[in-house]
Formats: sequence, C-alpha cells, structure tokens
Amino acid sequence: MTFVVLIVLTLLSIYAGISFGAISIPLVEILQAFQGNGVEMYQTIIFDLRLPRVLVALLVGACLAASGALLQGVMKNPLADPGIIGVSAGGGLLAVITMLVFPAYSYLLPAGAFIGAFLTTILIYLLAWEKGASPVKIILAGVAMNALLGALMNGVMVIYSDRVQAVLSWLSGGLNGRSWYHLEFMLPYAVIGLLLSFFAIKKANLMLLGDETIKLLGQNVEWARLQMILLASFLAGTAVSVGGLIGFVGLVVPHMIRLIIGEDYRYLLPFSILGGASLVAFADTVARTLFDPIELPVGILLACIGGPFFLYLLRKRRVSA
Repeated sequence: MTFVVLIVLTLLSIYAGISFGAISIPLVEILQAFQGNGVEMYQTIIFDLRLPRVLVALLVGACLAASGALLQGVMKNPLADPGIIGVSAGGGLLAVITMLVFPAYSYLLPAGAFIGAFLTTILIYLLAWEKGASPVKIILAGVAMNALLGALMNGVMVIYSDRVQAVLSWLSGGLNGRSWYHLEFMLPYAVIGLLLSFFAIKKANLMLLGDETIKLLGQNVEWARLQMILLASFLAGTAVSVGGLIGFVGLVVPHMIRLIIGEDYRYLLPFSILGGASLVAFADTVARTLFDPIELPVGILLACIGGPFFLYLLRKRRVSA
C-alpha cells in the first residue's frame, strides 16, 4: 500500500511540475503535447522549460534520499545526512570557487561539485580513521569539515563580493534554469549510483546487526562501511552538482519511511528513493509558484520543513535517552 501511495505521489508531483506555473497548462493540453498535437506555445513550455526541470528534481531528490538512507544505516544514526556531515559542503566549495574565481569555466560546475563532494568524503574517512572508523568518529569529523568548508566558502565570497550574486541561488539549492543539459550530465551518474545502492541493500541490513555480529559472519566491517559511505557520497555529489546545496531531504525522507515500514532496506531504500523524488519535485513546484513572479529556491522551502523535523528528532532522542 505504501508503495502504491508513493507511486501516485510521484506521478502527481510530475503533473504538478508540468501543469502549474505562470501559465497553467490543463491536463488535456499536456496529453496532446506528448502526442505531438498540442498548442505550440504549450509544447515549448513543457519540453523546453518544465519537463527537464521536473526530471532533474526527481533525480536530485532520489539521489539525496538514497544517500541519506545509506548513511543513516551505516552510521546507525537517524540524524546522519549528506549536508550535516560535510559531503555537500565539499561539493559546494569547489562549485563556489568555479563560479566566482573561474567564471569562464562555469561549464565545469557540475563536475567540480561532484569531485569536491567525493574528495571530502575520502578526507573525512581518513580523519576518522584510528584502528577503524566508527560511526561516531565519522560524524564528528564530518561536522568539523562542514564548519571548515563553510568558512572557506564564506571567505571566497567575501573576497569576490562583487560577483557573489551569481552563487546565492545555487547555495540556497535552486533548480531555476535547469535544462536538458543538466539532466544529460547527471543522468548516467544518478542511474549508476541508484543501481549500486540496490546492490548495497544486503550490506545495509547487515550493518543493523552491529559490528561484532558482522565480524562473526565473516564480513570485513571497515571495508563494507567504506563502500557504503563512498556510494552515499557518490549519490550526494551527483545531486549537489546540479541541484546545489539542497538540505534535509536525506534526513527527513528516510526517517519518515522508516517510521512507516521499519528498518528493512529491501523496502526502506526503494521507498525512500520514491519519497525523495516526489518531495523535491513537488517542493520545487511550490517554491517557484508560491511567490510568483519571484522564484524561491527549493532549498529554502525544504529547510523550513527539515529544520523543525531535525529539532524534533533531537528532542525525541534526548527524551528517550
């Protein structure tokens, strides 16, 4: 039943993203446009503006939710999230440097953000390593890296304050102007990452048993943990490279799904992917239409949702401790 609900929500989010905006497009016109018989203006709006943006939003949400679900499992902590442990900030730093210091190479922005997130993950793991890398050490190293990278980003923006306007929307997590180019860039990485995440389901379920149990089963705990963290960072870097610093999706969605269907990653992971995709697509539609003609970055709207939810989790864990 949950799966059916998520499928319906995903389809509704796609419809809302295509239909709603400065110019509303009726469902009949949308269907005709896909058949090649629609009004030319509607076809231009759908295929040149809204459809690629909706598809990018779906992929960004799916990657962030899958990344968060894997991180929460490997760290055995429902508060783990790519943004909180510094992975997203690593991609953000290289992206900011690209946009402000080397604006002529802005076409390298997606690749730079992806590389930054990936290298940050490796660094966090190395900093946390001391005869193994426990989840607590990884989170502490990630929080410290998040603070450091955030300070470096602010420093770059202060030095190049005359150009800072160009990065504000990206830092807030916006999908404005996303086109078929961005979809083509991230699609292969997203598909590879999401497919690999399904192969990680067995490892994710093993992680729930605890390190000692995994060792008794003959598995290498550190190697399995490193593989899952790298995969989660790969997914987060893919999302950040196109969507900017969109936070809390990897925190909120897997935790809500976990409350509904439990810890089993055979269901938790695919349900989180669908939930993340529909959430970002729907939130982006709301963000760009709520204050029309001003477009609110979707990251701001999601932060308004995720922030209170994060505080609720902290409160719940403190009370139950």
